Amino acid sequence: MWSEIMRAFADSPSQSRVALFLLENGLGVNEQGRVVSNEIAIPATQVASVVGVDRRVVDATAKRILEDIQLAPIFARMRATPDLSMVAEHLGLSVITIAPIDARDKGVVEAAVHVLTLHDLAIRQIFVTDPYLAADPKLVLIVDGTLPPGVIEELRSLPQVRRISL
Repeated sequence: MWSEIMRAFADSPSQSRVALFLLENGLGVNEQGRVVSNEIAIPATQVASVVGVDRRVVDATAKRILEDIQLAPIFARMRATPDLSMVAEHLGLSVITIAPIDARDKGVVEAAVHVLTLHDLAIRQIFVTDPYLAADPKLVLIVDGTLPPGVIEELRSLPQVRRISL
């Protein structure tokens, strides 16, 4: 996906930053060329302010996305998903963040989920940062309740794990 964006915006680093921001945040582009979050229009000035570009760059990026036969269907279907990690403590949930040794390796999610299921923990959400989009990809596991003794040590001992934070 990132290679497609780089191809489409090779001539414009600022538009490339806008497209990456949209992708990282689950923002799409509707048929009218507006940036949207689950069909709710987001003003170009707001996106521009966060990315650090002029609003015309955001508008031009959205227009280019609509004109690109490979990117248009992707951004037309992009959806934002609620991230419970920021409110977990208020909901009685635990958040485990795992930094893998190599996020492109297979089995990182499977190994972590296996440990959690052995401890009979109900998983509420799993987020995996795309290793091609993020400088420091991670696996975020959100589970019901507090973690029983031994879970963190078992996760830390997995061969795929570089670092764990709670």
